[in-house]
Amino acid sequence: MQHIILASQSPRRKQLLEWAEVPFEVITAGTDESYPAGLTAEEVAVFIAKEKALAVREKIRQNFHHQHLGKPILAADTIVVIDEKIIGKPQDREEAMAILQQLSGRKHKVITGVVILHNEADIVFADITEVSFHSLTKEQLSYYVDQYQPYDKAGAYAIQEWIGVVGIESINGDFYNVMGLPVSRVYQTLQQLAK
Repeated sequence: MQHIILASQSPRRKQLLEWAEVPFEVITAGTDESYPAGLTAEEVAVFIAKEKALAVREKIRQNFHHQHLGKPILAADTIVVIDEKIIGKPQDREEAMAILQQLSGRKHKVITGVVILHNEADIVFADITEVSFHSLTKEQLSYYVDQYQPYDKAGAYAIQEWIGVVGIESINGDFYNVMGLPVSRVYQTLQQLAK
């Protein structure tokens, strides 16, 4: 497996690549996460991921990191969608509670846009997982928000934490996609590149 650049500081994405035994190092570059109007949810996730990947490629080129030139750059962005609306990361406790109350007892989609830049090729895809939550009480939601403070997470939750263990009724699609990276699909794609 070829050594890659991960354009993400997400500890969950790092962990998933480690589990898949993909050799990588992390290089990030600041990007804003805004996007043009009129995109579908999948296009939004891919657009933001591509901005991250392009910023890292530019950083590598400008800083003459020759040892990194030619290595595939992997970037991803995960969004949560309910009622056709994109749910971002909560700003504070109140917003986290409001988001989780919206998800409680219902089905939503988790979409991860993935971009792999390799030489002149851009490999782009979005993976979608449907997640159904049990109905959760306000006390349960308060407990989760206060204990885990999910302010850096799209949809105000992480599936691998307490709320995912006790609150999720069913999943249709890739579990790891909900964690932030459809890692088996990424692995297959990187194997193709190595040929």
